Amino acid sequence: MIALTLTLAVAMTLGLGSASQTPSVLPASQPPTPPSKQSVEQELAPQLLSVRRIFVDSFGDEPIARQLRDMIIAGLAESKKFVLTENKERTDAVLKGTALEKTSQEARVSSEFTLAGRAAIQDSSAKTETINDARAAVRLVSRDGDVIWSTTQESRGAKYKGASADVADKIVKQLLRDLDKATAAQKTADAK
Repeated sequence: MIALTLTLAVAMTLGLGSASQTPSVLPASQPPTPPSKQSVEQELAPQLLSVRRIFVDSFGDEPIARQLRDMIIAGLAESKKFVLTENKERTDAVLKGTALEKTSQEARVSSEFTLAGRAAIQDSSAKTETINDARAAVRLVSRDGDVIWSTTQESRGAKYKGASADVADKIVKQLLRDLDKATAAQKTADAK
C-alpha cells in the first residue's frame, strides 16, 4: 500500500496521474555527430602543408630510441622538404614518438631420414637465427597542440639495412607521401 501511494505521488508530480494533463515530452538529446574522416583531413591538410620547421623531440633514453631519432632527422634533412631545428621555440611542429627494438633468437631444427637398404640414416641440423624487430610510433604536433600527422611503422629489417634503419626510412617516406597527398588535395580544392 505504501509502495502504491509512493508510485501515485511520483506519477502526480511528473504530471502523469490525471487524464486531463498531457505529459510533457522532452526532446531526446542527440549525441554530437563526430566529424567525418574527410572533414578532419580537410582541416589538417593546411596545417600539415604549413609546416616548414620541425623539431624532433627525444624518443626516449634507450640507445635504440636515440639512434632511430637520429636516422629520422637524417632522412628528413635529406628530403629537403623541411628545415630541422634544435630550437624548440622556433618550430612550426614537433615530431614526437617512441621506439622499441627487440632481438630474439629463433631456433630451427630439421631432420631427414634416408633408407639405404635395411639401414636408416638420420641427418639432423639445427640453426639459430637472430631476428631484430623494430617498431616506432610517431606524431607531428602543431604549436597549438593538435596532432596533424601520425604513423606507426614496424620492420624485421630490409635486404641491405637493419630493422631500425628500415623503420626510420618508412616513417620519413610515409610523411612525404602524406605531404604529397595533402598538396594534391589542396590543389584540387583550390581549383574548385
